[in-house]
Amino acid sequence: MEKVLRFIESNRQRYIEELKKFLSFPSISTNPENKKDVEECAEYIKEHLESIGMENTRVYPTKGHPVVYADWLHAGSDKPTVLIYGHYDVQPVDPVELWTTPPFEADIRGNNIYARGAADDKGQVLIHLKAIEAHLVNNKKLPVNIKLIIEGEEEIGSENLDEFIKSNIELLKSDVIVISDTAMYDKEMPAIGYALRGLCYMQIEVTGPNRDLHSGSYGGSVDNPINALAHIICKLKDDKGKILIDGFYDDVLPLSEKEKKSFYDLKFDDEKYKINLVVDELFGEEGYSTLERIWARPTLDCNGIWGGFSGEGAKTVLPSKAYAKVSMRLVPNQDPDKAAVLFEKYVKKIAPKSVKVKIYNLHGGKPAMTPIESKWIDAAYVALKQAFGKDPVFIREGGSIPIVVTFQELLNAPTVLLGFGLPDENAHSPDEHLDLNNFQRGIVTSSIFYHELANLNN
Repeated sequence: MEKVLRFIESNRQRYIEELKKFLSFPSISTNPENKKDVEECAEYIKEHLESIGMENTRVYPTKGHPVVYADWLHAGSDKPTVLIYGHYDVQPVDPVELWTTPPFEADIRGNNIYARGAADDKGQVLIHLKAIEAHLVNNKKLPVNIKLIIEGEEEIGSENLDEFIKSNIELLKSDVIVISDTAMYDKEMPAIGYALRGLCYMQIEVTGPNRDLHSGSYGGSVDNPINALAHIICKLKDDKGKILIDGFYDDVLPLSEKEKKSFYDLKFDDEKYKINLVVDELFGEEGYSTLERIWARPTLDCNGIWGGFSGEGAKTVLPSKAYAKVSMRLVPNQDPDKAAVLFEKYVKKIAPKSVKVKIYNLHGGKPAMTPIESKWIDAAYVALKQAFGKDPVFIREGGSIPIVVTFQELLNAPTVLLGFGLPDENAHSPDEHLDLNNFQRGIVTSSIFYHELANLNN
């Protein structure tokens, strides 16, 4: 390991330049106009994997964006096989005017690198690639057998990945799955995640008259779809943050007393949180701490609303249609399909009779929970402690990685959530960034982690 660690330290600047190149691809999976960019990014990853010594590299087409695969399987049958998962697609950059520098021209300010995908998830993908390279360059082999699957649709719900996995069970067969698409607890506190919230993402369409109308000639005689939609949204939650959908909380798995204590022991600072977000007051479900609300309680949020006229100046229009996108983060035991049914039933119940309402289930993913008492987690714990110089903590994650449950169900392998981002690095927002010190320590952690995994059975 000494040679490996010296190599990692001596190549810090090269890693940053390679990350800049990776971040330059506008691989926005949700935008059809970026389809070619996504495909070029997939090819770039394939070529990079080949250049560091990975084998059987291939870009697999899907009905949507491609999946990149590679492996190195010469460690021996007595060594575990590790499947590393990540994604190369990124979120849209809107509103682009709020970026300090262009989102696909990586810029270093202080210890951070700013670009779309820096933290979510290109920076974390490259962490593993550089750890693999360090072993192959210095030892001519890896401590364990490694497979990689890097997809291009995570930001749109991994729409075609389930089918790919089902069709390639033998190819992806492994002993443990490692995912670095999560966050540390804070800048100096490494963490191992053990639970993720799920997602149910819906769209509401409200229709009033059969065409846009002059608000002077028709206003007051027919309902305005925007007003009706606002009425619906206001009835989804009460003023204390409780979701009002009938039966929504029925399957929620409550926190154990041990978990509540572990959350409390982290000493989360609400005041610091408010200052960072520039808000005067926090808001959430009554009776729960901030950490409980973002890690272990379900949520419902309106993510977008549109209809009528929103351009410069005035247009006195009574619109024919109005729309909203609504996401629900789900916690263990909740099911996204059931949540979608409950949502649609409730919205149609509370909608004014003066408008027509259609509900669309855009995508969803199941929440996930993994046991923290396992040899795989023990190896991750040792690696993090050596790389960061302190004991890591165990945390839940508020975000969603739907494929975790699919991996567990189809590959029957445990998952280790080994993240190196930070909660305040603006993933999905303007000025997304990644702490370069954690990027470097992530490479060190991963290289040690592979070494520790190789010695599990010794």
